[in-house]
Amino acid sequence: MSTLSVYRLKKWLKNGESPLATTLFHIAKAIRHFELPTPQILNKLFYGLHKTIITQWQAFTHLVFYVPAFKGRLNSYGKRTLLYGGLPFFSGPLAMTIGNDCRISGQTTFSGRTNSANPTLTVGDNVDICWQTTIAVGNKVVIGDNVRIAGQGFLCGYPGHPIDPTERARGKADLDSQVGDIILEKDVWLGSRVSIIGNVTVGEGTIVASGSVVTKSLPPFVLAGGNPAKVIKPLDISSSKTTSSTSKEEVNYEA
Repeated sequence: MSTLSVYRLKKWLKNGESPLATTLFHIAKAIRHFELPTPQILNKLFYGLHKTIITQWQAFTHLVFYVPAFKGRLNSYGKRTLLYGGLPFFSGPLAMTIGNDCRISGQTTFSGRTNSANPTLTVGDNVDICWQTTIAVGNKVVIGDNVRIAGQGFLCGYPGHPIDPTERARGKADLDSQVGDIILEKDVWLGSRVSIIGNVTVGEGTIVASGSVVTKSLPPFVLAGGNPAKVIKPLDISSSKTTSSTSKEEVNYEA
C-alpha cells in the first residue's frame, strides 16, 4: 500500500461519517491507547530497573570509551576528567588542554579557526562546562580555575564570516582583524545562555547573569548583566573563604 493510500485511509477513518468508518476509528484508537493494568509496585520496579541499567551503561561507556576517546583529541589533560552525555564535537585545528577535576558535557562544541596558525583552548582545574556550550577559538581562549559555564554558553573568538556582504556571499572567510582572545579569570561564573565575543577578559570572581551578551571586558568581583553586559554591582566577598589574587597585569576593563 502506497503512502498516499495510507494517508487517505487514515483521513477516511478519522473524518468519515459512515458507521463503518466510526467503528473502525474507535477500534484503532482503542488499540493505540491500550495499556497493561500493571500495579504501581510493578511500575516502580520497572522504573528502578530502567534507571539502574541506564546508569550502569553510562558509567561503563564513560570509563571504557568516551573519556579515552576525548583524551585522544586533547593535547594534554589532568586527572579525574568527567564527561556526561557522550563525546563533545570538535571542529578545526584546535589545540586543547584541560586541568584536573574538569566536568564537561558531551553535548558541547569546541572549534578552532581554520585560518589561524595555532588556535588554543586552555582549561584550568575544577572547571564545569555544561550542555550545549560552544567555544569557538580564534587564536586563544583561556578558562581559569574553578570557572563555571552554565548551559548554552557561547564563547565566540571568531565570527566565521567577513563583514563585507559581497565577500560573505562569495564564501570568503573572516578577517584576522575580526578575531579576538577570550580570557575568563579564575572563579568566574557564567549563567545560562551567556555569550562572549572576542577581545574580552572577564575578571576574577565575576558573575555574569543569564542571557547576557558580553562585548567589553569586565572587572573582577562584580555582578554583570544585560545586552550589552554592564556592571550591576560589586560583589561583597569579604566573608568568603576564596583567596583573591588580582593579576598584576593591567587590563582595560569597560562596563
